[in-house]
Amino acid sequence: MITIKELNLSTPVLEAISKMGFVQLTPIQAKTIPLSLAGKDVIGQAQTGTGKTAAYGIPLVERLDPRQKHIQALVITPTRELAVQVAEALNQIGQLKHIRTLPIYGGQDIKRQIRDLAKGPHIIVGTPGRLLDHLRRKTMRLNQLQTVVLDEADEMLDMGFMNDIESILKNVPAKHQTLLFSATMPQKIKNLAQQFMSHPETVATGTQELTMPNIDQYYLRVQERQKFDTLCRLLDIQALDLAIIFGRTKRRVRELAEALGKRGYSVDGMHGDLNQSKRDRVMRAFRNGSIEILVATDVAARGLDVSGVTHVFNFDIPQDSDSYVHRIGRTGRAGKSGEAITFVTPREMNQLRRIEQSTKGKIVRQSVPALSAAI
Repeated sequence: MITIKELNLSTPVLEAISKMGFVQLTPIQAKTIPLSLAGKDVIGQAQTGTGKTAAYGIPLVERLDPRQKHIQALVITPTRELAVQVAEALNQIGQLKHIRTLPIYGGQDIKRQIRDLAKGPHIIVGTPGRLLDHLRRKTMRLNQLQTVVLDEADEMLDMGFMNDIESILKNVPAKHQTLLFSATMPQKIKNLAQQFMSHPETVATGTQELTMPNIDQYYLRVQERQKFDTLCRLLDIQALDLAIIFGRTKRRVRELAEALGKRGYSVDGMHGDLNQSKRDRVMRAFRNGSIEILVATDVAARGLDVSGVTHVFNFDIPQDSDSYVHRIGRTGRAGKSGEAITFVTPREMNQLRRIEQSTKGKIVRQSVPALSAAI
């Protein structure tokens, strides 16, 4: 596999990524970076946590000119949380080359964003709705853009952003580079690539890597009414640092977070009804370890990147294999190991088998721990 030295990066970029602790490239980085540096359009199939931000961030920063005070690259992400995380990473990669990245997302004061845009950032990382807003106000111009990155493209399409993405891409110069990253590759992603990309090179990390071999996957067969007590036992006996528990609905998440809080667990909930400042507060507390357990819906956890999550619990089985892959990918990140535990009621066993078949991963049955084990 290609090494960092073989990429022939400039000294400022090389020093910046060394400071960030880069020792060797992940498979998606080794396959993607040389193609991106050569200016090719790339489709990268990679699960969150495999290093895809650096896979596009390193070549992005390397190819930009810090003397040009206009927007040279645009990264489109599905959620505010991911926009902030990506911008932080790009600012780290670009710090010694003096490449500035600005995150743009809904819920943040637009006047402040307009002021920041006027200062001439080199890279914009944003969510589709707010990016469109600035384009309509003419407070952001993309007429000198060189590169567009679509990050977590399948998530964006699932969230209904297809029309917004098309509208944004119509404001981009005809001659530009497009990098598209997606954990799954449904037909609608292929259609998007066909429409907006020029002879793209496809890089896939393979299904085994997609479902992450460093995650131990288990399921417990439990009746619905036994789920909560079983979860509490597992939380008591597992050696967990940070855990994410997935519930199917906002109401489920609220009730579960409340019930766990009453039992004395350090917990908070994350769902679509929270305003931006509350979301930021919850995420900050989870990142710094003030709370150990985050209960979340799929939508709230999209693009969530927190290092140190040791356990993911699917309190409710995911609707499909794509959701399963995205959920369990919140643990076992950056080469660390993790555990994913799914609760399955007897009538959901077929659903579990379909997920197992689709992900080509082995989900091992675990017995419900006895009450004595948690005492």
